[in-house]
Amino acid sequence: MNIAAATALIIGAYLLGSIPFAIVIGRGIYHTDVRRHGSGNIGTTNVFRVLGVKAGILVFAGDFLKGFIPTYLATLFSYPGHAALVSVIVAGAAIVGHTWSIFLRGKGGKGVATGGGAIVALMPLLFLVGFAMFWLMLLLGRFVSFASLCSALTLSVMVVATGQPTPYTVFTLFGTAVIFYAHRSNIRRLIRGRENAVRFPWDRR
Repeated sequence: MNIAAATALIIGAYLLGSIPFAIVIGRGIYHTDVRRHGSGNIGTTNVFRVLGVKAGILVFAGDFLKGFIPTYLATLFSYPGHAALVSVIVAGAAIVGHTWSIFLRGKGGKGVATGGGAIVALMPLLFLVGFAMFWLMLLLGRFVSFASLCSALTLSVMVVATGQPTPYTVFTLFGTAVIFYAHRSNIRRLIRGRENAVRFPWDRR
């Protein structure tokens, strides 16, 4: 992959990442702008709460794939010596697009699903560890935000502990920092005991 192709892929990853699937699906199918309901966030959690399970799954799939597809393409077509570096730059561009979308004037979501898609393309086995931690913390604590933060932190520890390539390590640590920054309001609510908890079907009403 030459410089022009790599640049095009990076720009494409940002533009793809910028597509706000929560708004596209919410308005296009459900005639609802999720930004005006619930937490106002365009992430999967708010879509689940406002529009239901089917809408939440669609939005999660869209956000996940916009991180996975460009990153996976980068791993396939980059020169062997530069594959790791190009891949993480492409992955970062997708996450930046989701978090600071050009279509939403610099606003966006928190990057968890998009980052998850990128991680699957880069380090599928470590993703499974982070994914398992997410569900464990969600089942124990009932807070999506807390589970997301624990998952990101676990992934960072595992990347360092397993000696992944330097670009992967830098990308994961930076991505974790971005996720924590994007969740700063959630962290404040968690500390104050005001964060919204998730209810599972088996929970008592």
